[in-house]
Amino acid sequence: MSLSIQQTALHTIELEAASVTGLAAFIDDSFVKAVESIHSAKGRLIISGIGKSAIVAQKIVSTLNSTGTPSLFMHAADAIHGDLGMVQKDDIVMIISKSGESPEIKVLVPLIKNFGNTLISMVGNTESFLAGQGDIILNTTVSKEACPNNLAPTSSTTAQMVMGDVLAVCLMQLNGFSGQDFAKYHPGGNLGKRLYLRVSDLYVSNERPAVLATASLREVIVEITEKRLGVTAVVDASNQLKGIITDGDLRRMLEKNENIQQITAQDILTPRPTTVTPSMLAVEALDVMRNHDISQLLVQENGHYLGVLHIHDLVREGIV
Repeated sequence: MSLSIQQTALHTIELEAASVTGLAAFIDDSFVKAVESIHSAKGRLIISGIGKSAIVAQKIVSTLNSTGTPSLFMHAADAIHGDLGMVQKDDIVMIISKSGESPEIKVLVPLIKNFGNTLISMVGNTESFLAGQGDIILNTTVSKEACPNNLAPTSSTTAQMVMGDVLAVCLMQLNGFSGQDFAKYHPGGNLGKRLYLRVSDLYVSNERPAVLATASLREVIVEITEKRLGVTAVVDASNQLKGIITDGDLRRMLEKNENIQQITAQDILTPRPTTVTPSMLAVEALDVMRNHDISQLLVQENGHYLGVLHIHDLVREGIV
């Protein structure tokens, strides 16, 4: 039984993978025209569909909006009962359908044509009504559904989804859509934080452990213990950074020395510590920590000590 399940799963993957690979043959002049039309449009892209294609349309709209192409979803059934009012004169309409023959689409298409909007038909049947009416055709034909009865939309919706992603990526390229733009549209969640959160947003809430180079061993231990960050900076009277002392440095020093009465911070510190600046992205600071196998970083600017960034700050914000 388990082998049969595995075989069915693998066969499904093969069929759906083939539906995606097959799209390469449809990236033609018509596809280029669709991308250029959407890119140059003064209005928005309105995407419609019925059934499973409507769900795919919603996903494509979400992807386009988040990558800089203003889009709206319009359900084909609701369109002919009032939602058609969302279509403005400069908008482009894209209708998604496998068969291209759904009754709701046959009612909707003539209305779109009467409005004079450019109609892009993403269709799995190039001989269909929808294909015949479209100004531009995006071919998403598949040879076979992954459904054992060749009925349930599986391979066909996968092809539609991928074609939507291809459109979005091409439009991102044309728009010069950058990581900064992406962060602007994704301010929430871990993804957005990785793109906009900076060291300055994190370290300021931490304690700021610091001792002078002349500080006694007792003063160093008290500072590290009280501030609870596992480190202290060593600074001069002008707050210029001279070095760092970690709790590991203390342990190693105590293991090597029996007479510790005369030891000062100067004797323990590590000079030229690894540091970051406030303007650095938090995710870049994480890379620094990983590359040096450390869990704390001193924050400085022009040699002026500002504070400590701890790995826990990055964990708390979901950067790690």
